[in-house]
Amino acid sequence: MKHVFLESHNIKNQFNGFGQFNYHLIKGLQNANITDFKMTLHAKDTNSLKDQFGNYFDYKTYRSISRKPLFRIRKKYDVWHSLNQNIKIEPYHKIPYVLTVHDVNFISEVSKDLNHDTNKRFIEKLNRSSAITYISEFAKTATHQHFNVPKVPEYVIYNGNPITTLLDLKNTKIKPVSDRPYLFFIGGLTQRKNVHTLVQMLEHLPDYDLILAGDTSDSYVNTTLSQAISKTRTTNRVHMIGTINTEQKQYYLQNCSAFVFPSLLEGFGIPPIEAMRFGKPVFLSNLTSLPEIGGDQAFYWDNFDPKAMSEVFIKGMTSFESNKTNYSKASIKRALSFDWNTSAKQYADVYRSLL
Repeated sequence: MKHVFLESHNIKNQFNGFGQFNYHLIKGLQNANITDFKMTLHAKDTNSLKDQFGNYFDYKTYRSISRKPLFRIRKKYDVWHSLNQNIKIEPYHKIPYVLTVHDVNFISEVSKDLNHDTNKRFIEKLNRSSAITYISEFAKTATHQHFNVPKVPEYVIYNGNPITTLLDLKNTKIKPVSDRPYLFFIGGLTQRKNVHTLVQMLEHLPDYDLILAGDTSDSYVNTTLSQAISKTRTTNRVHMIGTINTEQKQYYLQNCSAFVFPSLLEGFGIPPIEAMRFGKPVFLSNLTSLPEIGGDQAFYWDNFDPKAMSEVFIKGMTSFESNKTNYSKASIKRALSFDWNTSAKQYADVYRSLL
Protein backbone atom coordinates (compact mmCIF):
# COMPACT_ATOMS: atom_id res chain seq x y z
CA MET A 1 0.00 0.00 0.00
CA LYS A 2 1.17 3.54 -0.80
CA HIS A 3 2.28 5.60 2.18
CA VAL A 4 2.00 9.35 2.88
CA PHE A 5 4.19 10.96 5.58
CA LEU A 6 2.70 13.97 7.39
CA GLU A 7 5.44 16.13 8.92
CA SER A 8 3.13 17.15 11.74
CA HIS A 9 5.31 17.65 14.82
CA ASN A 10 3.89 21.17 15.33
CA ILE A 11 0.74 19.49 16.59
CA LYS A 12 2.36 19.64 20.02
CA ASN A 13 1.27 23.24 20.55
CA GLN A 14 -2.51 23.49 20.37
CA PHE A 15 -2.43 27.22 21.24
CA ASN A 16 -0.45 27.89 18.07
CA GLY A 17 -1.96 28.37 14.61
CA PHE A 18 0.24 25.65 13.09
CA GLY A 19 -0.71 23.27 15.89
CA GLN A 20 -4.40 23.91 15.27
CA PHE A 21 -3.94 23.41 11.53
CA ASN A 22 -2.15 20.10 12.05
CA TYR A 23 -4.72 18.78 14.51
CA HIS A 24 -7.81 19.68 12.51
CA LEU A 25 -6.36 18.47 9.21
CA ILE A 26 -5.43 15.14 10.80
CA LYS A 27 -8.88 14.83 12.33
CA GLY A 28 -10.44 15.60 8.95
CA LEU A 29 -8.27 12.97 7.27
CA GLN A 30 -9.50 10.44 9.81
CA ASN A 31 -13.11 11.43 9.12
CA ALA A 32 -12.44 10.95 5.39
CA ASN A 33 -12.02 7.22 6.07
CA ILE A 34 -9.22 6.83 3.54
CA THR A 35 -8.52 3.22 2.55
CA ASP A 36 -6.44 3.49 -0.63
CA PHE A 37 -3.27 4.73 1.10
CA LYS A 38 -1.81 4.82 4.61
CA MET A 39 -0.59 7.90 6.50
CA THR A 40 2.13 8.34 9.13
CA LEU A 41 1.94 11.08 11.75
CA HIS A 42 5.22 12.58 12.95
CA ALA A 43 5.01 13.88 16.53
CA LYS A 44 6.85 13.94 19.82
CA ASP A 45 3.94 12.60 21.85
CA THR A 46 2.70 9.77 19.69
CA ASN A 47 0.93 8.02 22.58
CA SER A 48 -1.74 10.71 22.92
CA LEU A 49 -2.32 10.59 19.16
CA LYS A 50 -2.63 6.78 19.28
CA ASP A 51 -5.18 7.13 22.08
CA GLN A 52 -7.31 9.39 19.90
CA PHE A 53 -6.79 8.01 16.40
CA GLY A 54 -5.85 4.38 17.04
CA ASN A 55 -4.40 2.35 14.18
CA TYR A 56 -5.98 4.47 11.45
CA PHE A 57 -2.57 6.20 11.21
CA ASP A 58 0.95 4.92 11.60
CA TYR A 59 3.22 6.94 13.91
CA LYS A 60 6.83 8.04 13.98
CA THR A 61 8.34 9.72 17.05
CA TYR A 62 9.86 13.14 16.42
CA ARG A 63 13.54 13.67 17.30
CA SER A 64 15.06 17.12 17.00
CA ILE A 65 18.28 15.67 15.56
CA SER A 66 16.35 14.79 12.39
CA ARG A 67 16.58 18.48 11.46
CA LYS A 68 20.24 17.91 10.60
CA PRO A 69 20.83 16.75 6.99
CA LEU A 70 22.87 13.70 7.95
CA PHE A 71 20.14 12.45 10.30
CA ARG A 72 17.12 13.13 8.10
CA ILE A 73 14.39 10.49 7.87
CA ARG A 74 15.59 7.95 5.30
CA LYS A 75 12.49 5.88 4.70
CA LYS A 76 11.28 6.46 1.13
CA TYR A 77 7.65 7.40 1.65
CA ASP A 78 5.53 7.71 -1.49
CA VAL A 79 4.54 11.30 -0.61
CA TRP A 80 5.92 13.67 2.02
CA HIS A 81 3.72 16.56 3.21
CA SER A 82 5.44 19.50 4.90
CA LEU A 83 2.49 20.98 6.79
CA ASN A 84 3.91 24.49 7.00
CA GLN A 85 6.59 26.59 5.36
CA ASN A 86 8.76 26.96 8.48
CA ILE A 87 9.47 23.28 9.13
CA LYS A 88 13.18 22.43 9.21
CA ILE A 89 12.70 18.68 8.91
CA GLU A 90 13.09 17.35 5.38
CA PRO A 91 13.26 13.87 3.82
CA TYR A 92 16.70 12.44 3.17
CA HIS A 93 15.75 11.25 -0.33
CA LYS A 94 14.21 13.13 -3.21
CA ILE A 95 10.60 11.93 -3.10
CA PRO A 96 7.22 13.46 -4.08
CA TYR A 97 6.78 16.44 -1.80
CA VAL A 98 3.76 18.60 -0.91
CA LEU A 99 4.38 21.99 0.68
CA THR A 100 1.63 23.93 2.45
CA VAL A 101 2.24 27.68 2.56
CA HIS A 102 0.36 29.54 5.29
CA ASP A 103 2.01 32.90 4.67
CA VAL A 104 5.31 34.49 3.65
CA ASN A 105 5.14 37.20 6.31
CA PHE A 106 8.72 36.38 7.24
CA ILE A 107 9.96 38.25 4.18
CA SER A 108 8.68 41.45 5.81
CA GLU A 109 9.30 40.53 9.43
CA VAL A 110 12.73 38.93 9.11
CA SER A 111 14.44 40.16 5.96
CA LYS A 112 13.76 40.87 2.29
CA ASP A 113 17.24 39.62 1.47
CA LEU A 114 16.68 36.33 -0.34
CA ASN A 115 20.05 35.14 0.96
CA HIS A 116 18.80 35.35 4.54
CA ASP A 117 18.67 31.86 6.09
CA THR A 118 14.88 31.92 6.53
CA ASN A 119 14.30 32.87 2.92
CA LYS A 120 16.90 30.41 1.62
CA ARG A 121 15.24 27.58 3.54
CA PHE A 122 11.86 28.50 2.06
CA ILE A 123 13.31 28.67 -1.46
CA GLU A 124 14.76 25.19 -0.97
CA LYS A 125 11.33 23.94 0.08
CA LEU A 126 9.72 25.51 -2.97
CA ASN A 127 12.27 23.94 -5.29
CA ARG A 128 11.81 20.54 -3.65
CA SER A 129 8.03 20.66 -4.12
CA SER A 130 6.03 18.42 -6.41
CA ALA A 131 2.83 20.31 -5.50
CA ILE A 132 2.14 23.43 -3.43
CA THR A 133 -0.99 24.18 -1.44
CA TYR A 134 -1.91 27.58 -0.03
CA ILE A 135 -4.43 28.37 2.68
CA SER A 136 -5.69 31.47 0.85
CA GLU A 137 -5.46 33.22 -2.50
CA PHE A 138 -3.57 35.97 -0.70
CA ALA A 139 -0.91 33.48 0.48
CA LYS A 140 -0.51 32.30 -3.10
CA THR A 141 -0.28 35.81 -4.53
CA ALA A 142 2.24 36.92 -1.90
CA THR A 143 4.42 33.87 -2.52
CA HIS A 144 4.53 34.60 -6.25
CA GLN A 145 5.22 38.27 -5.54
CA HIS A 146 8.36 37.60 -3.53
CA PHE A 147 9.69 34.27 -4.82
CA ASN A 148 10.23 32.34 -8.03
CA VAL A 149 7.71 29.55 -7.70
CA PRO A 150 8.47 26.35 -9.61
CA LYS A 151 6.03 25.22 -12.29
CA VAL A 152 4.28 22.52 -10.29
CA PRO A 153 0.55 22.04 -9.55
CA GLU A 154 -0.75 24.66 -7.11
CA TYR A 155 -3.93 24.54 -5.05
CA VAL A 156 -5.74 26.92 -2.72
CA ILE A 157 -7.34 24.90 0.07
CA TYR A 158 -9.04 26.97 2.74
CA ASN A 159 -8.78 26.04 6.39
CA GLY A 160 -11.91 24.80 8.11
CA ASN A 161 -13.71 26.36 11.04
CA PRO A 162 -12.60 24.65 14.27
CA ILE A 163 -15.94 25.45 15.91
CA THR A 164 -18.35 22.85 14.58
CA THR A 165 -20.33 22.22 17.76
CA LEU A 166 -21.71 24.96 20.00
CA LEU A 167 -21.25 24.03 23.65
CA ASP A 168 -24.07 24.21 26.18
CA LEU A 169 -22.77 26.87 28.55
CA LYS A 170 -25.87 27.34 30.70
CA ASN A 171 -24.17 25.83 33.73
CA THR A 172 -20.70 27.19 33.06
CA LYS A 173 -18.62 28.32 36.01
CA ILE A 174 -16.76 30.91 33.96
CA LYS A 175 -16.75 34.21 35.80
CA PRO A 176 -17.07 37.17 33.42
CA VAL A 177 -14.32 39.78 33.71
CA SER A 178 -16.75 42.57 32.84
CA ASP A 179 -20.45 43.16 33.38
CA ARG A 180 -20.52 45.77 30.60
CA PRO A 181 -20.96 45.24 26.85
CA TYR A 182 -17.58 44.20 25.46
CA LEU A 183 -15.62 43.79 22.26
CA PHE A 184 -13.64 40.57 21.99
CA PHE A 185 -10.29 39.74 20.40
CA ILE A 186 -8.43 36.44 20.44
CA GLY A 187 -4.98 35.84 18.99
CA GLY A 188 -1.33 36.48 19.73
CA LEU A 189 -0.81 39.82 21.42
CA THR A 190 1.97 40.91 19.08
CA GLN A 191 2.83 43.86 16.87
CA ARG A 192 1.41 42.22 13.76
CA LYS A 193 -1.99 41.81 15.41
CA ASN A 194 -2.18 45.60 15.86
CA VAL A 195 -4.25 45.30 19.03
CA HIS A 196 -3.21 48.67 20.47
CA THR A 197 -5.39 50.34 17.82
CA LEU A 198 -8.41 48.73 19.50
CA VAL A 199 -7.43 50.39 22.76
CA GLN A 200 -7.10 53.76 21.03
CA MET A 201 -10.50 53.25 19.38
CA LEU A 202 -12.01 52.35 22.75
CA GLU A 203 -11.45 55.89 23.95
CA HIS A 204 -14.16 56.94 21.48
CA LEU A 205 -16.53 54.15 22.53
CA PRO A 206 -17.28 54.82 26.21
CA ASP A 207 -20.10 52.25 26.41
CA TYR A 208 -17.82 49.26 25.74
CA ASP A 209 -15.05 47.30 27.41
CA LEU A 210 -12.40 45.35 25.50
CA ILE A 211 -11.41 41.75 26.30
CA LEU A 212 -8.13 40.48 24.84
CA ALA A 213 -7.43 36.74 24.91
CA GLY A 214 -4.04 35.37 23.92
CA ASP A 215 -0.44 34.84 24.93
CA THR A 216 0.85 37.91 26.81
CA SER A 217 4.56 37.00 26.77
CA ASP A 218 5.57 39.13 23.78
CA SER A 219 7.39 42.39 24.56
CA TYR A 220 4.67 44.23 22.62
CA VAL A 221 2.34 43.77 25.62
CA ASN A 222 4.56 45.68 28.03
CA THR A 223 5.50 48.39 25.53
CA THR A 224 3.15 49.44 22.73
CA LEU A 225 -0.02 47.91 24.18
CA SER A 226 0.57 49.06 27.76
CA GLN A 227 1.45 52.56 26.57
CA ALA A 228 -1.79 52.76 24.59
CA ILE A 229 -3.79 51.75 27.67
CA SER A 230 -2.00 54.32 29.82
CA LYS A 231 -2.34 57.18 27.35
CA THR A 232 -6.03 56.56 26.74
CA ARG A 233 -6.83 55.95 30.40
CA THR A 234 -8.69 52.77 29.61
CA THR A 235 -7.03 50.65 32.30
CA ASN A 236 -10.35 49.68 33.89
CA ARG A 237 -11.94 48.88 30.53
CA VAL A 238 -9.26 46.68 28.93
CA HIS A 239 -9.06 43.11 30.23
CA MET A 240 -6.18 40.83 29.20
CA ILE A 241 -7.17 37.27 30.14
CA GLY A 242 -4.26 35.28 28.67
CA THR A 243 -4.65 31.99 26.80
CA ILE A 244 -8.05 30.35 27.18
CA ASN A 245 -9.57 26.92 26.62
CA THR A 246 -12.32 25.93 24.18
CA GLU A 247 -15.15 26.48 26.66
CA GLN A 248 -13.88 29.93 27.60
CA LYS A 249 -13.44 30.90 23.96
CA GLN A 250 -16.99 29.93 23.11
CA TYR A 251 -18.26 31.77 26.18
CA TYR A 252 -16.62 35.06 25.22
CA LEU A 253 -17.61 34.72 21.57
CA GLN A 254 -21.19 33.91 22.52
CA ASN A 255 -21.54 36.89 24.84
CA CYS A 256 -19.53 39.63 23.12
CA SER A 257 -21.17 42.58 21.41
CA ALA A 258 -18.77 42.27 18.48
CA PHE A 259 -15.55 40.57 17.44
CA VAL A 260 -12.66 42.88 16.52
CA PHE A 261 -9.52 41.87 14.59
CA PRO A 262 -7.32 44.68 13.17
CA SER A 263 -4.46 42.37 12.15
CA LEU A 264 -1.80 43.58 9.73
CA LEU A 265 -0.62 40.17 8.48
CA GLU A 266 -2.78 37.07 8.10
CA GLY A 267 -2.33 34.08 5.84
CA PHE A 268 -5.90 33.06 6.61
CA GLY A 269 -7.44 34.26 9.88
CA ILE A 270 -9.44 31.62 11.75
CA PRO A 271 -10.77 33.77 14.67
CA PRO A 272 -13.11 35.83 12.43
CA ILE A 273 -14.89 32.74 11.09
CA GLU A 274 -15.12 31.35 14.62
CA ALA A 275 -16.93 34.54 15.65
CA MET A 276 -19.19 34.33 12.60
CA ARG A 277 -20.24 30.86 13.75
CA PHE A 278 -22.05 32.67 16.58
CA GLY A 279 -23.64 35.16 14.19
CA LYS A 280 -21.65 38.02 15.67
CA PRO A 281 -20.77 41.29 13.91
CA VAL A 282 -17.12 41.04 12.89
CA PHE A 283 -14.78 44.00 12.33
CA LEU A 284 -11.53 43.38 10.44
CA SER A 285 -8.68 45.25 8.86
CA ASN A 286 -8.94 45.25 5.08
CA LEU A 287 -5.39 43.89 4.77
CA THR A 288 -3.85 40.66 3.44
CA SER A 289 -6.25 37.69 3.48
CA LEU A 290 -8.96 39.07 5.77
CA PRO A 291 -11.34 40.47 3.12
CA GLU A 292 -11.09 37.12 1.34
CA ILE A 293 -12.08 35.29 4.52
CA GLY A 294 -14.65 37.72 5.95
CA GLY A 295 -16.36 38.39 2.62
CA ASP A 296 -19.44 40.60 2.57
CA GLN A 297 -20.42 39.44 6.05
CA ALA A 298 -17.72 41.49 7.82
CA PHE A 299 -17.11 45.21 8.34
CA TYR A 300 -13.67 46.62 7.48
CA TRP A 301 -11.27 49.28 8.69
CA ASP A 302 -9.23 50.83 5.87
CA ASN A 303 -7.06 52.85 8.26
CA PHE A 304 -6.24 52.83 11.95
CA ASP A 305 -7.00 56.37 13.01
CA PRO A 306 -8.85 55.86 16.33
CA LYS A 307 -11.73 58.20 15.52
CA ALA A 308 -12.18 56.73 12.03
CA MET A 309 -12.14 53.21 13.47
CA SER A 310 -14.84 54.13 15.98
CA GLU A 311 -16.98 55.60 13.20
CA VAL A 312 -16.71 52.40 11.16
CA PHE A 313 -17.62 50.43 14.26
CA ILE A 314 -20.67 52.56 15.12
CA LYS A 315 -21.92 52.50 11.52
CA GLY A 316 -21.41 48.73 11.32
CA MET A 317 -23.19 48.06 14.60
CA THR A 318 -26.10 50.24 13.50
CA SER A 319 -26.40 48.25 10.26
CA PHE A 320 -26.13 44.95 12.12
CA GLU A 321 -28.77 45.85 14.72
CA SER A 322 -31.17 47.13 12.05
CA ASN A 323 -31.29 43.69 10.40
CA LYS A 324 -29.85 41.42 13.04
CA THR A 325 -31.56 38.18 12.03
CA ASN A 326 -30.43 38.30 8.41
CA TYR A 327 -26.90 39.46 9.30
CA SER A 328 -26.53 36.63 11.82
CA LYS A 329 -27.85 33.99 9.41
CA ALA A 330 -25.47 35.15 6.67
CA SER A 331 -22.52 35.13 9.09
CA ILE A 332 -23.30 31.63 10.32
CA LYS A 333 -23.70 30.38 6.74
CA ARG A 334 -20.31 31.77 5.79
CA ALA A 335 -18.68 30.31 8.92
CA LEU A 336 -20.06 26.86 8.08
CA SER A 337 -18.76 27.07 4.51
CA PHE A 338 -15.23 26.63 5.89
CA ASP A 339 -15.20 22.92 6.70
CA TRP A 340 -12.21 20.82 7.77
CA ASN A 341 -13.69 17.59 6.42
CA THR A 342 -13.96 19.16 2.98
CA SER A 343 -10.43 20.57 3.26
CA ALA A 344 -9.00 17.20 4.31
CA LYS A 345 -10.56 15.48 1.28
CA GLN A 346 -8.96 18.10 -0.96
CA TYR A 347 -5.54 17.43 0.60
CA ALA A 348 -6.10 13.69 0.13
CA ASP A 349 -6.74 14.32 -3.56
CA VAL A 350 -3.45 16.21 -3.80
CA TYR A 351 -1.66 13.20 -2.28
CA ARG A 352 -3.39 10.87 -4.76
CA SER A 353 -2.22 13.01 -7.66
CA LEU A 354 1.37 12.18 -6.71
CA LEU A 355 1.00 8.52 -5.75
